[in-house]
Amino acid sequence: MTVNMTKGQAISLQKNDGGSLTAVRMGLGWQAAPRRGLFGSRTREIDLDASAVLFADKQPVDVVFFRHLVSDDGSVRHTGDNLVGGVGQGGDDEAILVDLARVPVHIDQIVFTVNSFTGQTFQEVQNAFCRLVDETNGQELARYTLAGGGQYTAQIMAKVHRAGTGWQMTAIGTPANGRTFQDLMPAILPVL
Repeated sequence: MTVNMTKGQAISLQKNDGGSLTAVRMGLGWQAAPRRGLFGSRTREIDLDASAVLFADKQPVDVVFFRHLVSDDGSVRHTGDNLVGGVGQGGDDEAILVDLARVPVHIDQIVFTVNSFTGQTFQEVQNAFCRLVDETNGQELARYTLAGGGQYTAQIMAKVHRAGTGWQMTAIGTPANGRTFQDLMPAILPVL
């Protein structure tokens, strides 16, 4: 059963039987908002980019994004850049796979961000979401609807972080401005 998350909400990544999840997918989906023009409304393509920044004791140690598709240790993998997004019917436009069992023990947080590399703002985006899926069976575990309509070019979507011997996901939803994950670091650090 999917949990529809609210900003700041955290959920455990434990299976119903008490076992731990071993592999998850953070999916990102969006659609371009229609623009009214002289000859009716039309949409234009929006290129949003998902990134995962891996932290150890609040220090960034690796990143996975469209120019570095696999973490150095191989535990986190980006499925590839989608330059147009929103062409499907609500599916994932970009996804990042996390093999939780392979994440090195010193990595304690993985922060997921989305940014517009081309500088388009979220005023031009609608129906944006991130969702966490159990990669072993395809079951959606959690969904967080991203706020749209703002004059910002990025959002800190969510983080997956260690909690005792397992993992948790926390919905963040903090708007930010930047075209790359490097630009977003000042907005990421306060949510660690």
